[in-house]
Amino acid sequence: MNPALDAFAALRYRDFSIVTINQFCLTIAILIQEIIVAYSLYQITKDPLTLGLIGLAEAIPFIALSLWGGYFADRFNKQSIMKICLLFAIPLPMVLWWLFHRYGLGQITVNTLSLGIYAVIFGLGTIRGFYNPSATSLKPFLIPRELYANGATWTTIGWQSGVIIGPMLGGFMLAFLGRESSLLTVAVLLAICFILINLLQKRSFPKIETNNLIESLGDGFRFIWRTKIVLWAISLDLVSVLFGGVIALLPIFAEDILKVGPEGLGYLRAAPSIGALMTMIALTKLPPTQNAWRNMLLAVTGFGLFTLLFAFSNNIWLSLFALAMTGACDSISVVVRQTILQIYPPENMRGRVAAVNGMFVSSSNELGAFESGLAAKYMGTIMATVLGGCMTMAVVTISWIKTKDLFGVDISKGNDQRH
Repeated sequence: MNPALDAFAALRYRDFSIVTINQFCLTIAILIQEIIVAYSLYQITKDPLTLGLIGLAEAIPFIALSLWGGYFADRFNKQSIMKICLLFAIPLPMVLWWLFHRYGLGQITVNTLSLGIYAVIFGLGTIRGFYNPSATSLKPFLIPRELYANGATWTTIGWQSGVIIGPMLGGFMLAFLGRESSLLTVAVLLAICFILINLLQKRSFPKIETNNLIESLGDGFRFIWRTKIVLWAISLDLVSVLFGGVIALLPIFAEDILKVGPEGLGYLRAAPSIGALMTMIALTKLPPTQNAWRNMLLAVTGFGLFTLLFAFSNNIWLSLFALAMTGACDSISVVVRQTILQIYPPENMRGRVAAVNGMFVSSSNELGAFESGLAAKYMGTIMATVLGGCMTMAVVTISWIKTKDLFGVDISKGNDQRH
């Protein structure tokens, strides 16, 4: 079958399929843990800022170490780095299990529990700082160049499927099995991820030409700065997620505004990914690579508008619809950005470019959680969400004015280096 017409083309490559399944399992594990920790801690403290501090605890090490992670990804074997990171991740949910168990027995205070949780999340952020650049920069080596857009779509489908199943599992497991059994499940899923990465075929990768860390990292920044479409793709996603994301506040909406409990929280957390998954399935046949930049700006505009709709909703079904549509819009921008980041960087620079992207974009989720928690504490949850939607719309407007020359770019060709 012609690869251009084969929606499953990238999945026909064994190692790419394994990495996609690994990402699916890893996403489920992390989001079950996220639901358990965020909902339980908010139930105990009733303080929105604790939700923001969870994000901050993960963002600090991730930002600090992502560039190092990118350097190591280009310097050493990416698959080996992923194995080591997963090996260190497996004990983390067991530590959380121990903390909640001791708190339940009255052996530690709320402050000790909170500090212990922040320490574990700090450890997770440290691991992600090294894992993410290697995992992201590995994928282009697993499939041919002409399948990068298809691969980016399936990568996002695997991730979004995990984001659907993970929160719903987390909510139901928290409601019916309790915290401790749920955290044990997370450890098992992480062990499965470790096994999957060990199934990959051994391969070598192009190495960076310099041993100088500062010079090496500078190359990654310079490449992004001089490649306009890469720079703006990262910047737009960073700012929109930083201010427009509402995920960190969902425990408050579930508990205090919509009053739907942990099961409802699971549905709310999964709703964006349900919308995203449905969109991604369509994108396997209709990739948004022609007029890609225009499509990305329209998608982020929709993200901001549906965030505002969610802010003013007090009906669970309308809220679920609004969140699903934010996910649908976000998935389009994710595919465009991932395709850009796979096509444009040279092979021996992908780890560092992925690290810079991860440092700014991925950490914006955690910093956005802190911003949302802080804003909710002092402005109220609804006004904090409205502020996020308005900021997203403002960023899109500025981007639209500044990047009109990118509207006609066909990123599947990967040859536009506009400054």
